[in-house]
This record gives sequence, C-alpha cells and structure tokens, in this order.
Amino acid sequence: MTALREKIGQLFMLGFAGQSVSPELAALLAEYQPGGLILFARNLASPTQMLDLTNDLQKRSPHSPLLIAIDQEGGRVSRLPAGFTIFPPCAMIGRCHSSELAYAAAAATALELRAVGVNMNMAPVLDIHTNPDNPIIGDRAFGSDPDLVCELGLATIAGLQDHRVVSCGKHFPGHGDTSADSHKELPTVAASRDRLTEAELRPFSHVIAQGEFGPATLMTAHVLYPALDGRFPATLSPAILTELLREQLRFDGVVLTDDMEMHAIVDYYGIGEASIRAFQAGADIILICKDRDRAVAAMEALYKAVQDGTISEARMDASLRRIARVKARFLHPYKPADPSTAHMIVGNRTHRALLGQLLEAGQRSIIAPA
Repeated sequence: MTALREKIGQLFMLGFAGQSVSPELAALLAEYQPGGLILFARNLASPTQMLDLTNDLQKRSPHSPLLIAIDQEGGRVSRLPAGFTIFPPCAMIGRCHSSELAYAAAAATALELRAVGVNMNMAPVLDIHTNPDNPIIGDRAFGSDPDLVCELGLATIAGLQDHRVVSCGKHFPGHGDTSADSHKELPTVAASRDRLTEAELRPFSHVIAQGEFGPATLMTAHVLYPALDGRFPATLSPAILTELLREQLRFDGVVLTDDMEMHAIVDYYGIGEASIRAFQAGADIILICKDRDRAVAAMEALYKAVQDGTISEARMDASLRRIARVKARFLHPYKPADPSTAHMIVGNRTHRALLGQLLEAGQRSIIAPA
C-alpha cells in the first residue's frame, strides 16, 4: 500500500456486516486502512461479543487507533444490545429541563461505551424540533426552544467528552425544520437566512463557541437550504461547510458527513462524485454505512482526485491533521477494552438508578409541565 492510499483511508468511516471480523472485512481493513468504523445493531449481540469485536478491530489498525462509533442517542435511535443502560430519547431529557441529568445520562452512556471499546458517539442531536410534520427528528431533539437545545446539547457533549468518548453534534446546519426524511429523499428547508441564524443554527454556533469544551466533531445534514446555497445540500456545499461553518463560525474540529448512501445523496450523485464533492466542500471524514463496493469506489475516487490534483495534498493534509488531533485527545494512549472491568460498568446499579430518576422526572414534567 502506498503512503497516499493509507492517508485516503484515514478519511473514511465505514460500516460492515456481521458480528465478527469476516475474511472480507479483514481484507478491506488491510488494503484500505479506514480511519474509523461504525457499529449498528446488526453487529452487536451482547456486551461480551461487542468487546471482543472492538478489540479485534483495533488489532487490525496497529499504526493508528480506529475511531469506533455508534449512534446511541437513546430512545428509538439506540443500537446497543440487552445488558446496557438505554436512556430515553432527547425529548424526555428536554422535558426534565436539567443540564445535570443530561450530563449524567451522557456520562453513563460514555462509561458503558468505553468499557466495550467504543470511543465515539454520534450524539447529541442539536436540531430543534421546529416542524411538527418532521418525520425523522421528532423526539430525537431536546425540544423546540433553541435555548434549551443549546443548554442540554452542551451538557451532553461534556458528559461524553469528559469520559473520553468523542461527541458528534448533528445535523449541521439543522434538520429540525424539514418535512421529509433524508434517508428517503432530499429535504428542503425554505427558511430565510435570518430565521436560520436565529433558530436552527443557534445550538451549533453556541457549542462551537465553547472551543475545546464544544464538540470534537460535527455531522452534516443531507438537506437543501436555498437561503444558504441554492444548488447543493449542506453535505456537498462549500458555502455551508467552508464559508459558514469553518470561516464564519470558526469550527476547527472534524466534519463528518451523514451516511453517503442515503437517498438524498445517491439519487442525485454517484458515490465517488458525491464523496469528492463533500470533501471539496469541507468534510473531513466520509461516512459510508453499508455497501462495501460503494465504500471501495468512494475511496478509489478520492485517491484518484488527489493523484490528479482535483483535491490538493494540502487540503487532504488539513483534514488528516484535524482527525489526528481528535485521536490524540481521545484515543491515545490506546488500551484494549478490559473484560474484567466491563461487567462492572455496563448496566450497573448506579446507571440503572439514574435511568429511573430521569424517567420519573420526565413523567412528572408531563403531568405538570414547566
């Protein structure tokens, strides 16, 4: 493998099939050396199996620890198997109006994830639930009040990152005002720029302003915002990812795309073209969650784009530096997950008691809302 191919691999986070490292997956990891992997329910059977899997995956990346990620928001977006403490959706935490509970739930989740070798959580949702017809966000958001989302989003980031789990705020610049699901089609948010600044963008700008106490990574939205870019969805938009996010909001963390296999992208672009456009727009990590052939095609396309000068080596190196900073902060020194301690952390009595406290507080808020 050439040095350039190794660098290109670091710019990708991939999903895979199965609950162990298959020969096909082992070959992919050896040939392309992706910088991260993402786990789904299809990969997970139990805490012990999960720990064995993540340790095996890390053994296959001896030169740089892998980012091993999961979508563990709580509620309906929960990938963990039985045995873990599964917290309710963000909306329930939002009804509690407690940054302390938000922090504690995130901290408990982080401790359980780290115990089985997961070092990145695709959370918190920083979208505001501004459209009651939204088919994808709903109770995944903390609520419809931007100030509440700012407060609880930041508390969740702290709870994760204080316990050495990389947080990923999503979906920039805001998926809460859509009436379509980007997994199935390309949504449009028709709001004015002023409206976006006053509402959708506020949680993102708030957490970014906290510097090192803000999120280490952000995920893009496969959504069209005509007031910001009349041609490209955010994931593919230099106006949104570079001019707005990097230059105006001054975010210097890692920008991760949402899954590039979603219909909002693949119905309009080939996976190679889309990956190049996302990287040119300002993304650092390209996320491809299912199809091995698409992942290979995307990595080959990015490799050729750097080779022929479509993407400069300086641009590639800037992303590699941002990724390396995140890994240095959260993954080094790398230690395998320890089965002798994992069983004392996963689903322990303290975390279950916290879950009970949160559910009770949420129920009280429904009966007597604040």
